[in-house]
This record gives sequence, C-alpha cells and structure tokens, in this order.
Amino acid sequence: MKGVAEAPGKVIVSGEHFVVHGAEAVAAAIERKVRAEATRSDRLLLSAPVRAPLALGPARKVVESLYASMGAEPRVSISVSSTLAPGAGLGSSAAAMVAVAGAASALEGWGLEGMRLAEAGLVGERLVHGNPSGIDTAASAMGGVIAFRRGEPPRALRLGSPLTLLVVYSGARRSTGALIKRVGEERASHPSLFGGLCEGASMVSGLCEGALGDGDARALGLLMTYSHAVLGRVGASTAALDGLVDLCLSLGCLGAKLTGAGGGGSVLAVPPPGRAAAEGVVSKLRRRGYDAFLTRVPAAGARAWRE
Repeated sequence: MKGVAEAPGKVIVSGEHFVVHGAEAVAAAIERKVRAEATRSDRLLLSAPVRAPLALGPARKVVESLYASMGAEPRVSISVSSTLAPGAGLGSSAAAMVAVAGAASALEGWGLEGMRLAEAGLVGERLVHGNPSGIDTAASAMGGVIAFRRGEPPRALRLGSPLTLLVVYSGARRSTGALIKRVGEERASHPSLFGGLCEGASMVSGLCEGALGDGDARALGLLMTYSHAVLGRVGASTAALDGLVDLCLSLGCLGAKLTGAGGGGSVLAVPPPGRAAAEGVVSKLRRRGYDAFLTRVPAAGARAWRE
C-alpha cells in the first residue's frame, strides 16, 4: 500500500510581492503538477530525480512537523517527481510541500485536504523563501482561482467562463527570497510611495476578479500588462522579462506580465482568442527557444489517495 498525492503549480494573475505586505492578490492553479508517493519505511527517506531537483530539506521538515503534530514517528519513504521547472515562478516548491504532506496523509489515513494541506506545506515554504505570504500553498491545495490576502481565508473565485492562459518560461532561474528582500528594501526606501502602490495593487486585483467573473479576457489582459509595469517599478522585472512581455504582446496576446517573484522565472499572458491562434503563439515562442505552454483554468487542486 502507498499514499499518493498530486499538487498543481500556480500562476499569480495580480498582486505578487504586494501580497507579502498585506495587499490582495489573485492566483490560479495550473495543469502542471508535482506528484509524491509515500510507502512504509524504517526511517524517514525522501528522494527526487537528479534531473529535477526539489527542496528535499524543507520537504523533510514538512513531514517531520506533520508527524509530530499527529504524535507519530515519520517512518516513511517519499519519492517526488515534477513537471514543473524549479525556479520558474510557478510554485514548484509549494506544490512539492503540499504533495509530500498529502501523500503522507493518505498513507496514514489522516484525511488532510484544502487549507490543512496548505498550512502543512507552509512549514517548508518558510524555509525555502523566508517570508512567504502563503498564496502559493493555498493555490496549490485549493486549486481553481483564488483571491488571497495574508492572514485571511482565501476566497474561491467563480469564473464567467473557462479561460486559457499562456505560460512562458524565460529560462532564467531566480531566488524568490532574494526578490522579496529586494522589494522590501524598496518599501523601506520609499514607504509612502510603496504604500500607495500596495493599495493600488489591491484595487487592480479587485478589477481582475471582476474581469474573471465577467469572462472578459481583454480587460484581464490590460490589467495584467499594467501590473507588470508596476512590478517593474519596485524592482521585480528585468530587461529580459520586459522583452518577453513585449514579444508576447507583439504576437497578439491580450496582455502579459511576469508571474511570481520576477527577476527571471516566467511570464503569464492571455493568448489571442481561439485555440488555433493560441497554439500558433506557443509554436512561435518555442521556435525562439522558450518553454511555452497553454493551461486551462480553473484547474484542479491537490488530491491524495491510497493505492
């Protein structure tokens, strides 16, 4: 018998960085995911493919903390595999933490799901990123599209219609913790300006929620492009990311922005309407050497079961 869990990655539609400082943000689970399998062992063991390194140290802490909370010894072997590129701004570490917790829970019959899985995974995320808001583990555990404000329960958003999003990995890995620190320094240098931008980020997130609810892809795209400019102002973007956003727009996307911490990682875009047009953009980006893919939202959240 083994416990199995799958947890999706995520994209941030609006509000990254500002969410760390109390602003509202919107995030969506994507179809690429992390899978964990847990079996009985005489001691705690974790493994992952060499070609896809994951944060196994923090994952170990997730398992130790979870078993301690249940008054049990972590005599379990967990293997982790992923279709998410690490350091790409797609929540690979959060998905790994949630999947590891879900697999252990399934094996032991604890039945953790939803925000209980997100909270278990956040133990490891703090070791990976230092000061995470919690939005990544919440989006991975809950799935769908959520509105998130630090310290408050996430809200599941209802979409007016299913939406296809485009994700383009820049090829440049980055450290989320370092980027959070950089933006924090901008806040310290210009506190009043940053406070205004933080309030504005919450307002833009609210407008994104409205666009998603109305099924208005064009409005959503415009808001995302605007958000990218603001993130650039606080030091999250780079010339390469600006160029990739510009390229997506030139290929017909309705809007584009960095997603996640920035400084590298990925760009999120609203592709042109129609499957053929969207796939055409993906083909053009791949010919330029980018790892680009389409994902449908809402996508399922974490799930765990026994085999």
